[in-house]
Amino acid sequence: MKQSIRLATLLLVFALTLFYSCQKEVNSNNNNPDQPHAVRIYLTDHATPVFDSVFIDIQRLDVKLEDDTLANGGWVNLAINARVYNILRFRNGLDTLFATGTLPNARIKKIRLTLGTQNSVMKDGQSSQLEVKDNDREVIANVESNNFEITANGEILFWIDFDAGRSIQVNNSGSGNNNGFLLKSHIKAFTHSQSGRIEGRVLPREADAIITVTSGNDSATAIPDDDDGEFKITGLNPGIYTVFIDGQNNYNDTTINNVMVMKNEDTHLPVITLHQ
Repeated sequence: MKQSIRLATLLLVFALTLFYSCQKEVNSNNNNPDQPHAVRIYLTDHATPVFDSVFIDIQRLDVKLEDDTLANGGWVNLAINARVYNILRFRNGLDTLFATGTLPNARIKKIRLTLGTQNSVMKDGQSSQLEVKDNDREVIANVESNNFEITANGEILFWIDFDAGRSIQVNNSGSGNNNGFLLKSHIKAFTHSQSGRIEGRVLPREADAIITVTSGNDSATAIPDDDDGEFKITGLNPGIYTVFIDGQNNYNDTTINNVMVMKNEDTHLPVITLHQ
């Protein structure tokens, strides 16, 4: 009987050792940057206080990889739902699954959006066309190794921030459409594991507050939700931030200094109450 128990124990130990060894090998292969990787990319945005809606016609997404053996200079096309996106819907931490596919390797260097012609903004019920400043309608951004992550199952994951506030310019040239707006797109890639977030709540809602966070040359804007006054800003580089709350409708402004943002963490601010 004891011999049978010992044999069963040895077999169990051998099976567990083999299982974990196989798992380690699978994980090692999944994280090999030179192997094919599935990819998921999400679309998000920071708010702009100027417009109620910003409609961007996104028709194509390509990812550039570092590999001299690849065709098209290393550019790989991913599957997207090509359509007009109201990107202001994806603010305060909201996002949408934007692109999926498989990349030949994980050595990402750039992303490129190709825009269509149906771009516009909405303010106070008035629609204005956006003239794309780039003739080829292409928007390119560099991607560093800390702008994306490879999950435990070997999937590449990152977010594209389409910064509406920085992307729309007033047309002072006197040319183009009569509405006077140009679209010079600013996008960046980030991942939650390598960036931080600031979130909080501003009261009362009648203050119509605009929140701006800055750290050196980095800045981002948020507009609290209409229902509860909550806001969230994602994709922030770790560092010390100044949070400026711009009160409207005769409500006073306020500033919060030395707000620490850490990698892969949410920084929660206490409830901010503005006064007239």
